[in-house]
Amino acid sequence: MLLAASESEGGFHAPSIADFFPPAILFEGTIFQIDRIWIVRIVATIVLLAIFVVAARRARLVPGRFQNAIEMMLDFVRVQIVEEIMGKEHAKRFVPMITTIFFAVLAFNLTGIIPGLNMAGTARMGLPFLLALWVLVTYWAVGIKAHGLGGYLKNSLFPPGIPAPIYLIVTPIELLQILIIRPASLAIRLVANMVAGHIMLVLCFAATQYFVFEAVPAMKAFGVLTLAGGLIFTLFELLVAALQAYIFALLASVYLNIALEEEH
Repeated sequence: MLLAASESEGGFHAPSIADFFPPAILFEGTIFQIDRIWIVRIVATIVLLAIFVVAARRARLVPGRFQNAIEMMLDFVRVQIVEEIMGKEHAKRFVPMITTIFFAVLAFNLTGIIPGLNMAGTARMGLPFLLALWVLVTYWAVGIKAHGLGGYLKNSLFPPGIPAPIYLIVTPIELLQILIIRPASLAIRLVANMVAGHIMLVLCFAATQYFVFEAVPAMKAFGVLTLAGGLIFTLFELLVAALQAYIFALLASVYLNIALEEEH
């Protein structure tokens, strides 16, 4: 009620879905329209590429702290995600793809807590959907190559060992799963977490600004609480950013492994 009253007086403005659709900066009304979220994505991409270019050019036989940190993260993705799911035999083929996905998602997630950017590049559906589509296309390509088109579709849509009438229920579900559910489970989970995190951070820091600079003196102490909440949620968002990158890469590995090895 307090926040609602403040908003009606014009002093406090709660976050809304409009935050994720800022006005265009360039090429408004075209397919090349660039807004603040696109700028955030471009900045994150440049920084991520710069980090790995510098790491590659400064690579030494005896690594320093920077090289050690990069190699530890690369080994984490290779060993703890790809090889853990697929085994070493298949992992080598997919390490570049899963590593790219992991670090891209991590970089775009982290922009949500970086001052001056303050928006996760994955907080709008386009980018997560594109990454999920990459996984889906690869999933189909790998399955068809491993089993042949007819065998792959037959095994996917008509799992063996099920009474024939049950296929009327199972086959549509399996079709939805390989076409929609699996990629949606990647993209929607990521977007939902980033949107929720942004709203909580904006709510805390906007409330802090209101209480400290605009509220009556008796209410200014509330600014300490909202600021503390904002700092806590910032640390929590750091954890969520890393966790969602891990989950996205892990599920991508699981789905690719299913296409490779599962005898449906």
